[in-house]
Amino acid sequence: MRERLVGGRSLPQDAADALLVGRVHLPEVDGPAVCAVRDGGVWDISRVAPTMSALLEFEHPARTVAGARDLPFVGALDDVLANTPAGTRDASRPWLLAPCDLQAVKAAGVTFVASMLERVIEEQARGDPGRAQEVRRAIAGILGDDLASVRPGSPEALRVKEVLLERNAWSQYLEVGIGPDAEIFTKAQPMSSVGTGAAIGIHPKSAWNNPEPEIVLFVSSRGAIAGASLGNDVNLRDVEGRSALLLGKAKDNNASCAIGPFVRLFDARFTLDDVRGAEIRLRVDGDDGFVLQGASSMARISRDPLDLVGQAIGPNHQYPDGFVLFCGTMFAPVQDRHGPGQGFTHEIGDVVTIATPRLGALVNRVDRTDAIAPWTFGTGALMRNLARRGLLRA
Repeated sequence: MRERLVGGRSLPQDAADALLVGRVHLPEVDGPAVCAVRDGGVWDISRVAPTMSALLEFEHPARTVAGARDLPFVGALDDVLANTPAGTRDASRPWLLAPCDLQAVKAAGVTFVASMLERVIEEQARGDPGRAQEVRRAIAGILGDDLASVRPGSPEALRVKEVLLERNAWSQYLEVGIGPDAEIFTKAQPMSSVGTGAAIGIHPKSAWNNPEPEIVLFVSSRGAIAGASLGNDVNLRDVEGRSALLLGKAKDNNASCAIGPFVRLFDARFTLDDVRGAEIRLRVDGDDGFVLQGASSMARISRDPLDLVGQAIGPNHQYPDGFVLFCGTMFAPVQDRHGPGQGFTHEIGDVVTIATPRLGALVNRVDRTDAIAPWTFGTGALMRNLARRGLLRA
């Protein structure tokens, strides 16, 4: 996995013009620092902002980072990346962390028609991968792909709902997929996300699961979108398929949320329109020689990112430390891995690469949630660490 991180593979294609920030573990203080990536190096900007949450509260985060000078040098980017993979890192040298810290970690579900239909299939199959192909054919016979042009919450969407109700084919996933209200749920707890190079977790009781490659928006407490990153909203299809009320068990597990490698801040060279047009590539390489490749386009999202952010924050729901928002994925892998009709599921050791030209690549290796080191460094630990370093101020 290390070779996939270094040599510029983690960076945007236009990295020289990108304002990239992240978080790095500093062994000398036994804690994290917010960092900037410049000229092939990693620089400590924790004196400018002790947390990523604080950095994004500036009126113009990109200008703040661009104007920061006399920063402590952490190390060469390739050296930091090479030391990042879990299981091989040298604890005496810096390594990358997930680029979020105090922010709530939220996700929007069922924002693409393709993944919406797969959720309906999971529901109808009751979490049984062996029934998925049969259900997929039945659902396609009723719905086809006519829903791709339906705008959520529109009069046309209401008419589609009425037709499907008459055919006894309505689903809770269709409700949030084409209804007026988006599904916004809590993906993980603040401080629990893992970064590039880390192991990602699959619950040992799950036999049908998949990666979910997504754009992740970084949003301030004011609701301003400051930048974007890549994310893997690891999903347990058999668990959620048994009952949507098991969403927490399906989504929020040890190391089940990966974000990174960096946050690209919005500026004149990179804007929300670049996010809207992003093409996201997924590749899974298994120890068994299995290779899965796919792609999804943000242009096919059914709800605009601004609408999703607006449904997550407002007069009825606030985030004093800001939040990050997974925008949803259209890519639900269905390629058979263990026999006809069985579809895709992860195996331990899979290397998952999620990439897009303007944000770089997020790379993680799959392991069991109970085999990955437990999450122990939470908000309290962060506050104590920052206090010891003199970085907290009134």
